[in-house]
Amino acid sequence: MANDALAQKAQNFTNRGRQALEAGRYELAVEMLSEALACAPDTLETRRLLRAAQIANFRQNPPGFMAKMKCMTMRSKILSLAKKGQGVEAMAEAERLLTINPLDPDNIEAAVKAAEAAGKPEAAAISVEAAYSCNQNDANLLERIAAYYMAAKRYDKARDAYVKLSQLKPGDQRVLQLLKNAEAQTTMSSGWTDSVGKKGGFQNLIANKEQAKKLDQANKAMVVGSDAEALIAEKKAQIEKEPGNMNMYRALARIYMQNKRFAEAVQTLEQAQAINSADPELDRMLSTVRAADYEARIEALRQEGKEEEADALEVEKNQFVFDDLATRVDRYPNDLHLRFELGYQYYIYEYYDDAIQHLQLAQKSPKDRLQALYYLAMCFLKKGQRDMAVMQLETARDQLPMMDDLKKKVVYQLGLCAEEAKDYEKAYNYYKDVYSSDVTFGDLNERMLNIGKLLKESRQS
Repeated sequence: MANDALAQKAQNFTNRGRQALEAGRYELAVEMLSEALACAPDTLETRRLLRAAQIANFRQNPPGFMAKMKCMTMRSKILSLAKKGQGVEAMAEAERLLTINPLDPDNIEAAVKAAEAAGKPEAAAISVEAAYSCNQNDANLLERIAAYYMAAKRYDKARDAYVKLSQLKPGDQRVLQLLKNAEAQTTMSSGWTDSVGKKGGFQNLIANKEQAKKLDQANKAMVVGSDAEALIAEKKAQIEKEPGNMNMYRALARIYMQNKRFAEAVQTLEQAQAINSADPELDRMLSTVRAADYEARIEALRQEGKEEEADALEVEKNQFVFDDLATRVDRYPNDLHLRFELGYQYYIYEYYDDAIQHLQLAQKSPKDRLQALYYLAMCFLKKGQRDMAVMQLETARDQLPMMDDLKKKVVYQLGLCAEEAKDYEKAYNYYKDVYSSDVTFGDLNERMLNIGKLLKESRQS
């Protein structure tokens, strides 16, 4: 692709990513800005916006335990690439790592080393500034960031970080000595001159300061109190000014939802639907709000010790989720993600033929294809069609590049299928592949011990 065409493509993705970020659609923003960065990796504005989107998405959807395990593997790969001098590849992998958790000190350190290996100190600074601005109370992160600033001769920023660290660790003589060193260096240096190092560095990475302030509020894990009321008033005024702008309704509903004001969130989304009845995103958000309302009421009942009422309401919630998905699939039959969600629901409730019908269609979705293959295989296994299941599992395995959570499940199931077919050698090798990545996965230890004994006995006989 010609340079001009590639640059235009990158700009288009950046524009779409910026719009998604402003609208609070953080996952989409990360996706769009990542695409833009792939087209134009040296565009600092895109990388800055991507970091803001990653942080916002992380705070809204914090990863689970297995994601942390995945990060460990990814960090090892990044450091290995950086050590080999493959900085560009290391940076690409680091962006995927930061999408999982952009505030983890180890992840930041890996991203910095990747950028340094690629000869991109500006990219390293962006990662450091973003983490520092958003998480100044993490002592481990602060110390690593301060050390980075010292190495980069950003002594004023290092001093600020050590001041904060000394407040978090009062009386720590080692920290106090580091602070003295930074102060001494600050007096002998004017510090960085580019915009990344100036006061309010991360704020200045976003051209419009007022927009940065709003993004700060929007990026909070929970916007409450006066911040919430201020944003609610602002969004209401914007809706009054632009009644046809669906993004404003979504933003307002999101604030209500964060504050567990579900009825007001529903009312806002229904108001938007009255204007635009064919917006699948509004439908999806309305469904999410109603499900969250159920979950909040269920939790409240359990806290009150009303277990029977909570159980009954949970059954009602599950029925709502199922019926709502079926209705939306009828309304949007070409929405492949909805097909996947409904197929998964049919799988849960053991309607395997119906599940297969929707999951086969969901395979056409790039986002859901591999998950769809896995659950298709599970449906075939439940129906006793092991050969069909193995076909789906092998296809999924071959298309999964890393031993992530999904691939572990896929390879483990292949092991179960091989074990059921009494092909113990193959089963053991499948289990070993998973075990080499995660020794705590399921009942692997027990299965490998049992199969190991069987193989030993067969070789001795």
